[in-house]
Amino acid sequence: MTMPQPTNQLLDVLPPTIRRKLLIRQEPVRLEMSTALVELGENTRHLYFPIDSVVSLLTAPSAENAALEVGLVGNEGMVGVWLLLGVDVAPLRAVVQGSGLAWRVEAKTLRREMAANTNVRDTFNRYLYVRLVQLAQTAACTRFHVVESRLARSLLMTRDRAHSREFHVTQQLLAHVLGVRRAGVTRAATSLRRRKLIRYSRGDVEITNERGLERAACGCYAADRETYAGVIGRGRRSWPT
Repeated sequence: MTMPQPTNQLLDVLPPTIRRKLLIRQEPVRLEMSTALVELGENTRHLYFPIDSVVSLLTAPSAENAALEVGLVGNEGMVGVWLLLGVDVAPLRAVVQGSGLAWRVEAKTLRREMAANTNVRDTFNRYLYVRLVQLAQTAACTRFHVVESRLARSLLMTRDRAHSREFHVTQQLLAHVLGVRRAGVTRAATSLRRRKLIRYSRGDVEITNERGLERAACGCYAADRETYAGVIGRGRRSWPT
């Protein structure tokens, strides 16, 4: 049987033999927008490797604060990183932000391959490291950077994962991403629109000036990309040819 191409960068790092073991008898599953893949506190058995879908990782809302997005996953990574540590209880909600396909892999299958192969374990440990660094970067970004720059960063992150300059994202989700009220989202989006960097109407976003939006974003956007390329890229080079 011909093995389909994963089209997920994390799976692409792995040798074909390992990919076949992880994806044997698997078909990509369809993820629909606004669907909760994982709920906070529930037991999870599967990891998701997005192909052209986008998944938002959210904290739980409290009496004082709404939910806050602390991570965004597209075809560069996976949903369910806590399962790599042998922990089945989800610490976050995972909600589909952009519809599309993903590979779904049983946690026990991945753990078996990690236990049997040091290089596989190292690859996923590198990804875990990347997520920890990006989580710290997001915390600092939320605390110190202005809303407009953080919105630019978020839109660029979504563009990278949606593989399109046009996508749909609601004001409510952007409020979760930025940790502000909807009025704050409106002001930041209006500013970017006046600078002719984006078009934004009823949740439909079009990035009209990519270079300009990258200049408007805070440095966290470039830092996240450099962390991933540096750490995961080294993992790819570590495989024997």
